[in-house]
Amino acid sequence: MKNWYNKNLGLQTDQYGALFEFRQADAPEKPGYLQWSPFSAKTTYFEPSPKEFMINYRVANIESLVEELKNDGVTVLDEIESFEYGKFVHILDPENNKIELWEPVDEVFTKSHGDKTTK
Repeated sequence: MKNWYNKNLGLQTDQYGALFEFRQADAPEKPGYLQWSPFSAKTTYFEPSPKEFMINYRVANIESLVEELKNDGVTVLDEIESFEYGKFVHILDPENNKIELWEPVDEVFTKSHGDKTTK
């Protein structure tokens, strides 16, 4: 699937999918990134949601956000996980859509991908 999108639509793909680079109006010198990742039709990664996709939102201050979500009765599926490229946690919306919240460390992608992003 990733190869098809690379060949036919020009997405710069790697083993995870395609990394999209963007610039914010208030900080055009500092790139930000969004990730597109196709999964196998047999994946269980989206469970417990019965859906065939998952939305990933970039967030700031994930620890505080998770506390607010818990206080509001939102289902938090796991603990915050930290990686070199950011922190992640998963929640469910009222229709059981699994949502991934990501507090990114954009500098890691700037160093690792250089000009190999989809712009």
